[in-house]
Amino acid sequence: MSFGLSAVTVRFGETTALEAVDLTIEKGAITALIGADGAGKTTASRTLVGLTTPSSGSVSRPDWDSIGYQPEAAGTWMDLTVSENLDFVARAYGLPARSERHRHLLEITGLTIATDRLAGALSGGMRQKLAVAMAMLPRPEMTVLDEPTTGLDPISRAEVWRLLARAAGEGTAVMATTSYLEEAERASHVVVLDGGRVLTSGTATSIRASFPGVLGVSGSQPHGFSSWRRGKLWRVWSPEGILPPGVGLVEPDLEDVVTASALARRERL
Repeated sequence: MSFGLSAVTVRFGETTALEAVDLTIEKGAITALIGADGAGKTTASRTLVGLTTPSSGSVSRPDWDSIGYQPEAAGTWMDLTVSENLDFVARAYGLPARSERHRHLLEITGLTIATDRLAGALSGGMRQKLAVAMAMLPRPEMTVLDEPTTGLDPISRAEVWRLLARAAGEGTAVMATTSYLEEAERASHVVVLDGGRVLTSGTATSIRASFPGVLGVSGSQPHGFSSWRRGKLWRVWSPEGILPPGVGLVEPDLEDVVTASALARRERL
């Protein structure tokens, strides 16, 4: 069973936030929705859970009480303790407070030592793990998390993704938005948004394999070739398969594929 968006367009006045977007989220798997700021990730998340109404297209989602959602602003109440945040969610879903599920989530998130601490006093990583636990609490059919790892250190980001994998392992359809392309490698399916449109989609492996032409690396920016800086070096892309002299070949990663696809799309517009 799956949920998602079908040919969804969302407009806010004269601004088109999403245009004909298709997005499928399978139960028991993680879908990563990636893109730069302003790509449409938050609009897609809000549309998927029913907080934004599409201008056209259709949305498939479970009933509200089978949806777990973590908004971009973390979704915790700062003046409530860790346990009170979970209790609040439990009551909203008509579930008992301080249940075995409550205790289990505290344990797997490492928050047992902080049950009586205000959410506002938690570190960024602990607060994000609390937000994920709150989204997982009702054992939803679908969980949508908007930028759950933004601003976290690499260790905390890995811990959050382990929680998402655990949710998928319980049979939940999980979608997480992120601007960290390397995180998409952890997902079963990847959808890349650019300017409100789907740029490419598939597994991380299939997206990498779709890279057209050849990619090189150079210490300086060559003229007459599409190129972009990665650290101190330049990536040099040739769709025709011919690189300038002195430019060494390099295997494209997911970030390279997304960047090249975005450049190609902008040239077509």
